[in-house]
Amino acid sequence: MKNILLIEHETENYQAVSQAVSSFSELKWVKSIKEAKEELEKNTYHLIIINVVLPDGSGIDFCTNIQLSQPEMMIFIISDHTNLSEIVLGFTAGADDFMTIPFSPLELKARIESRLKKTKIQSSRNDSCKWKELHICKSKQEVSILQNDTFQKIDLTALEFKILMYFAQRPGEVIVRDQMLNDIWGINIHVYQRSVDTHISKIRKKLGVVSYILESIHGLGYKFKPTNLC
Repeated sequence: MKNILLIEHETENYQAVSQAVSSFSELKWVKSIKEAKEELEKNTYHLIIINVVLPDGSGIDFCTNIQLSQPEMMIFIISDHTNLSEIVLGFTAGADDFMTIPFSPLELKARIESRLKKTKIQSSRNDSCKWKELHICKSKQEVSILQNDTFQKIDLTALEFKILMYFAQRPGEVIVRDQMLNDIWGINIHVYQRSVDTHISKIRKKLGVVSYILESIHGLGYKFKPTNLC
């Protein structure tokens, strides 16, 4: 079963979405951005459905925030409005689809199932990140390092894995601390820059003999520099 999060304050729209997805997913319904943030901190979802207009903010703005921290998250936007500018804004924010209210539950079901199928195929192709001294399996959240000519798994916390994946998606880039704070923790969460250094230090310790792949850039931040496979 897939886990779907609906961020929607209208009961009628919840009922339509529930009718569309109940046969193949577990649906969690929250009515505000605040509730959604709390839910996303506790649980993992395959798809998020967001109304553009919410009691405590813009669904499009929240879509942008989700994409910064979870770029692979699938997001559907629903809206009472049909103006082209809002649709363009939704896709620019990172939405995978946009549906106008009222919508057919059968059409929503078909769109979601099609998108999930394509995502599953794509994920199976891109599930592993491999370098000479480091292997990452995203679906299993497993990390292995080359030690004594063999690959050995290391244990990372969920946050440490998220940080390492953040670097793995940006090899060779200089990542400044403020950028990491905003992208990983969010612009509304107050975390000290020193926290970034602390987490990187813990990851390096666990990486052991291959810790050099996380290079410190004095006065700026860090760079991910693994060895490419020949």
